[in-house]
Amino acid sequence: MRAVVQRVSSASVRVDGAVVGAIKAGALILLGVLDGDSEREAEQLAEKVASFRYFADDSGKMNLSASEVSGSLLVVSQFTLAADGRKGRRPSFDKAAAPLLAEKLYEHFVSHLVLLGLSVETGCFGAMMEVELVNDGPVTFVLDDPPLRS
Repeated sequence: MRAVVQRVSSASVRVDGAVVGAIKAGALILLGVLDGDSEREAEQLAEKVASFRYFADDSGKMNLSASEVSGSLLVVSQFTLAADGRKGRRPSFDKAAAPLLAEKLYEHFVSHLVLLGLSVETGCFGAMMEVELVNDGPVTFVLDDPPLRS
């Protein structure tokens, strides 16, 4: 499972021109579900996203987590995060989870964030979405669970 975490001043997602999710200060989470992922990976990555320190404290250092700042999260599914572009000119999506499993684990990830006490908005799984954001910093991280092997 892979997440691109972007600290934002605001973010929203539209489907067919209608806003389906929007937040003010917090983080936009682009989530890719990989073949072989399970609820365990979804929970571990949700806990990592909730506790990862990418918000500034009073000294301006990244010492605070989304949980500590009561930041909102906007979670958007993005299967293209499973792409492998090492060969040729067209990405391979062989590592992406099947849509039914991916949707189940995306929803489990979101539910776990809510269980952890975070305010969560979402996109619409499988839909063509327009994502708008104001990246704060910019601050962007790629988090993998399980972690990539060196």
